[in-house]
Amino acid sequence: MPRKPDAARTAKDAALKDAALVDISDLEVHFQLRGSTFSRLLGLDTGTVKAVDGVNIALARGEVLGLVGESGSGKTTLGRAILGLDTATKGSIVYRGRGDDRFVSDLSGRRLRELRTDLQMVFQDPHAALNPSMDIETAVGHPLKIHGIATGATLTKRVAEALERVGLSPAEQFMRKYPSDLSGGQKQRAVLARAIILDPEVLVADEPVSMLDMSVRAKILQLMLDLKHDLGLTYVYITHDLATAKFFCDRIAIMYLGRIVEIGPTEEIFADPKHPYTKALLKAIPEPDPNKMVPRDLPRGEIPDAARPPLGCSFHPRCPEAVAACGWESRDLKAVLEEHWTRQDSSVYESERSVAGDLAALDKPKKRVRLGSGAHAGQVRELLDRVRSENPSEPLWHGVDEIVETGDGVDVVFHPGVDPELRDSGGVEVACVLHPEEVTLSPARPEA
Repeated sequence: MPRKPDAARTAKDAALKDAALVDISDLEVHFQLRGSTFSRLLGLDTGTVKAVDGVNIALARGEVLGLVGESGSGKTTLGRAILGLDTATKGSIVYRGRGDDRFVSDLSGRRLRELRTDLQMVFQDPHAALNPSMDIETAVGHPLKIHGIATGATLTKRVAEALERVGLSPAEQFMRKYPSDLSGGQKQRAVLARAIILDPEVLVADEPVSMLDMSVRAKILQLMLDLKHDLGLTYVYITHDLATAKFFCDRIAIMYLGRIVEIGPTEEIFADPKHPYTKALLKAIPEPDPNKMVPRDLPRGEIPDAARPPLGCSFHPRCPEAVAACGWESRDLKAVLEEHWTRQDSSVYESERSVAGDLAALDKPKKRVRLGSGAHAGQVRELLDRVRSENPSEPLWHGVDEIVETGDGVDVVFHPGVDPELRDSGGVEVACVLHPEEVTLSPARPEA
């Protein structure tokens, strides 16, 4: 059963929300899969991608919050939702709330465009973010024209000021140039000038330096910090690179498959990471000294399909520290069997495959599955024992409660899984069953 939050925790959450510039509560952003034409004609359920799946963040005025994770973790979708570019399926995003509630998640049309003066985005690719047919003055000044804020000489003056502020100086040398005349770093400076020309409060920066040469990345990040101090900006910094997040962010939220699995001050995240996924990301940071050997115990496999997430903790199929309660299920067993068969010759594969029977049933997530038939029950049991003995440290076996021979085959029964929620743990919040004393555990996702 979920544990009731204590009074201190409730008071802390309330204080954070009261002080928040942007308050994100139970946010979900789901996308319906199109499927085949035949499926759509019949009105069949084609599935849903849970790009953001229940996120709560209070973004304080003046802070730099980093959203970190692999491709497919949902960080870009979350950033776009903050700006209203992706529609929230559930939950809310409130900008400058309380007495003057402004629900970004409910705005559309003219009201959403009005909010663009306060919330702006810096896109990942500066080469694609600027219209190649517009000179820099036109591109940077376009937001002023769209919102009817300035025209003519006033617009030109505002553009020149913005360009000077981002280091494109003297501005007169850049205003008549086109994007093709600029280097990558200069283009990103122009993109930043366009983002700040409306005097926004919040900038969502989606991997703003990932497309730039290493030689200019630090300069752009330092420029963004200077703009933060000079203009009072608040940043949401989206990145897969923890090294730049360490330099740039006050607080870091680690995202995996649409959820935040760990969040806390940058120093705490780096000094004592709690979640196994955070530990893996930190181990992936390159070590510039060739004389230092750094262990690379990276997660196995790929990030799962967001349309069919694992039961329990989404990270458990890749986690080296997974335990019985993490949510093991039928698809995990299929993956282990298929991995075993990659190491066998064709004759052994054909023999064992015929004994195990049709594995298609394992594609549907279940906590109790049947392999083989009554006639092959003993052979199936021997196969499972053989696979287990080959790699007894395979985490899956922690989650198998029993293997039972029946008259119809062999049943594999998995331990009940839990889906951990974020709770306090040593200066950060973490969603992991390895911290049960401070983590609220809710029932696992329902079986499909």
